[in-house]
Amino acid sequence: MKYKEVVARLEKLANAEVIEKSKRFFKSGKGDYGEHDLLLGITVPQLREQVKLLKPLELSLCESLLNNDYHEIRMFALLMLVELYKAKDEKLKNAVFETYLNNTQRINNWDLVDCSASKIVGAHLFEGDRKPLYQLAKSNLLWERRIAIVSTHFFIRQNDFNDTLKLAKVLINDQEDLMHKAVGWMLKEVGKREESILTEFLDKNYQNMPRTMLRTSIEKLPKTMKESYQK
Repeated sequence: MKYKEVVARLEKLANAEVIEKSKRFFKSGKGDYGEHDLLLGITVPQLREQVKLLKPLELSLCESLLNNDYHEIRMFALLMLVELYKAKDEKLKNAVFETYLNNTQRINNWDLVDCSASKIVGAHLFEGDRKPLYQLAKSNLLWERRIAIVSTHFFIRQNDFNDTLKLAKVLINDQEDLMHKAVGWMLKEVGKREESILTEFLDKNYQNMPRTMLRTSIEKLPKTMKESYQK
């Protein structure tokens, strides 16, 4: 299938009513982080269905789609990359990973990061050198920093928490609320598996954590614990 064919197929699913709802979630208003993000109004279930129907697509085509101006077409490309990464071909896995990191400026909203980072970057680095995560965490680009912490969700699911905690310390003074939420989310995921590891981290760091980060990280703790940290 060719680029124009895929784009035309997706554009047929455009829905003006969904666009209005999506603007709120993706902050595409003037002055917001997604101000220049164009929306078609396609739901995630619709995009996932198209991925099932069209996979596999060539990696080069996915990269071209990832550079499309429409948010949902970039989402489609990322969901397709996730599917390509599931292949047993190590050469293809490496190519998907490299393509992902070479196009981080196009993975430019929270949902685009969250649907793909752990399944590609996290999965790829789990048994290898994890230095790329720390390089991403020091980036001036918000989305690269979010990729760094969200990628560790893959590690957490394997009960490997070390890099999540280290990156949380690196990012604890981040100025972006989206990062406060992301770090808090990953800490919460650690706590859901090992509450004592989360509380040990909180005991050392809660006084320095932004309010949103702390509030998100303690969501699943017992009420008395939550109240203690909030006070």
